[in-house]
Amino acid sequence: MEYNNIRALLEKYWACETTEAEEAELRVFYAVHEEPLPADLQEAAPLFRYFHAEGEGAFGEKELNMPELFTDRPAPWETVGETKIIRPFWQSWMKYAAVLLAAAGIVYSVNQYQLKLHGQTNETTAFRDTYEDPKLAYEQTQRALQILSRNLNKGKAQMEKLSYFNEAQEIIQGDHN
Repeated sequence: MEYNNIRALLEKYWACETTEAEEAELRVFYAVHEEPLPADLQEAAPLFRYFHAEGEGAFGEKELNMPELFTDRPAPWETVGETKIIRPFWQSWMKYAAVLLAAAGIVYSVNQYQLKLHGQTNETTAFRDTYEDPKLAYEQTQRALQILSRNLNKGKAQMEKLSYFNEAQEIIQGDHN
């Protein structure tokens, strides 16, 4: 009977061993068969009817008909043999991002190597003196610390006001309880 042949083809299909012709036979069988099917054949019916209705290729890739507007743009798929592999938009940009990242890494490495050759590493520039005269350096340090102290005192005054507000709020809440 024909059902036994279809069962054998389905077993081969699920094991990924069918040829294109055998898959086409399955699609045609399910598309034209209108009688009630046995239970074991019914579960594959929607899949093969869909493949047949959509007119897809042998491996399930849908043929893309690009509008004439976009014929000069590169296609969003790769062709491997007769098979078209559709790639998401972002995957093509990842190649360029990887190249850009590698180039930035090379530029950074070359820059660090040149600094090291000339003795100008980040450690030496951070600990190099900016003043030749120690007395002037001391005065500038004191001036910077005074500015810092003044700004910290301003913040402290504001915090004291905030603490008064918190105390008043606690008193008001205590009266309501």
